[in-house]
Amino acid sequence: MIHSLESIIRNHEFFHGLEEKYIVFIAGCARNVRFEENQYIFHEGDPAERFYFIREGLVSIELMIPHKGASTLHTVRDGEVLGWSWLAPPYRWHFDARTLRSTHALDFDGECLRRKCEEDHHLGYEVLKRFANVVSERLDAARLQLLDLYGGHA
Repeated sequence: MIHSLESIIRNHEFFHGLEEKYIVFIAGCARNVRFEENQYIFHEGDPAERFYFIREGLVSIELMIPHKGASTLHTVRDGEVLGWSWLAPPYRWHFDARTLRSTHALDFDGECLRRKCEEDHHLGYEVLKRFANVVSERLDAARLQLLDLYGGHA
């Protein structure tokens, strides 16, 4: 079954309750993409010009540790958002992202969405609130992982 970008965005939990005009705005910045298994989506230090909704697949957010190699910090699954570095200067990725299996996603042009958020501050506020929740959830997950790694108690 083929779905329009608007219907996919409208039905995604991340944008739940957003006004219809904003769904249309946001869809104008989106496209469908597919990544093969074990493909890097982005690398630490590269320009962060996009973000993704994982429609189907699994992505490892990784940190390269000298003399040890890549270490998985978090995995992003179906229905989750990947990437927030496009939102704040200097717009550079802080980690690597690599697919663990074939992955289908919506790819959003960060510059396009930032421009639309600047033009309509209500949209900007709504987008920022939603991404603040994603960042908070990821920080909580990282905290628990660190506590587990260093033997602390949550």
